[in-house]
Amino acid sequence: MKKIIAIICSIILLQTSLFSINDSIIEVPSPKKAHTIQKVYTFEIHDDIAPPVERKTKKAMKDAKENNIDLIILHLNTFGGMLNSADNIRTMLLESEIPVWVFIDNNAASAGALISIACDSIYMRPGANIGAASVVNQTGEIMPDKYQSYMRSMMRSTAQAKGRDPKIAEAMVDPRIYIEGINDSNKVLTFTTEEAIMHGYCEGSAENIEQILKDNNIENYTIVEQKLSWIDLFISFLVNPAVSGILIMLIIGGIYFELQTPGVGFPLVMAILGATLYFAPLYLEGLAANWEILLFMVGLALLAVEIFVIPGFGVAGISGIFLIILSLTLSLVSNQGFDFSFTGTTPVIKAFFTVIIAMGLAFFASIWLSQKLFTTSRFGELALSSTQEASDGFTSADLSLKEFIGQTATAETMLRPAGKIRIDEDVYDATAETGYINKDELVVVMKFENQQMIVRKK
Repeated sequence: MKKIIAIICSIILLQTSLFSINDSIIEVPSPKKAHTIQKVYTFEIHDDIAPPVERKTKKAMKDAKENNIDLIILHLNTFGGMLNSADNIRTMLLESEIPVWVFIDNNAASAGALISIACDSIYMRPGANIGAASVVNQTGEIMPDKYQSYMRSMMRSTAQAKGRDPKIAEAMVDPRIYIEGINDSNKVLTFTTEEAIMHGYCEGSAENIEQILKDNNIENYTIVEQKLSWIDLFISFLVNPAVSGILIMLIIGGIYFELQTPGVGFPLVMAILGATLYFAPLYLEGLAANWEILLFMVGLALLAVEIFVIPGFGVAGISGIFLIILSLTLSLVSNQGFDFSFTGTTPVIKAFFTVIIAMGLAFFASIWLSQKLFTTSRFGELALSSTQEASDGFTSADLSLKEFIGQTATAETMLRPAGKIRIDEDVYDATAETGYINKDELVVVMKFENQQMIVRKK
């Protein structure tokens, strides 16, 4: 009897456990079906990684979200660029709610490798490369280890976020990272397409974006290509160094002509327009900081004070010119305050000479143009060209004062030797012929010279 009860209990427990297992199986949600991809957004990065590319990526992310895009594909071909811009792009890709794939068309070096690893899937053209992510300056020299350490950390964390081997990502930065069979040559790691596929850093090889979609069985899709607006194209045009030089010439030329004319006029408007077109796109691209623009305004203020308030030319004027040159130069380079570690000296020197040459050309061109402009028959009426000669009776002196020669006057103030005298009820400027004359003493007007009455004690 006890055996029967034990068997029944065992059967009940077995059934209960089976029901429990069945319940747990039923409660586990089935995998979601892959979302049908209907709209694919594509944009290109074929330039050095810099603020314009960062702005382009930001626009792509915004456009994709507004147009309900299902998949973003980045067409990449770059040798690298600025680390801070690459980091910002990496962050945008990691935070994207829309899947992002990258098609490496030949090169994804340095900052390009970091951007690629931040994408959900990597596809490469046969013969392409990815890696060589050590931090270097503009001259190609390896930066100190503190910069390499930061880059290693970013590469490692980005690889972990996307399920890739973080040690391989580190080896793309640091040649000291040893990975048996992958990186054992004390060289910075760079993968070919086949090697990247073998070690999980590439999902496949393709000749173009269409092949990538076909290999992933994506059909009946619509490709939406990034369209840059005229404003984006205009900004890209304005940040060209040659155009920046022309705008500097416009600023300096406008200031020069404004100083040559009375009041506020067209030259000042042109100078302000030139300064706006110079600083605005650089500010939007992240090159010109607020304090750099402020330096320019302070420099102009000091120069104006020197010209209109302080006689001669001294510290204020020199300081103003220095600040103007400094602000225009720093606005052309990507610096963090006065830290040029990532920029290097070469871009700073290029920017400096761009500013100096443009200012010099503007100054001499303004002098030449002013001579040509105001001496021709067409524009000659814009400026006075005639001279009023004294021999023709033109004079600024009040000749009526000659009538007082020989008259007696009273010293209104002490004359030492200049002062004032009173004739009848009127007061005039006068100068003592010799010595000093006390107040209230009687004087005689002896002569009238250099627009002054010369007097002597009576």
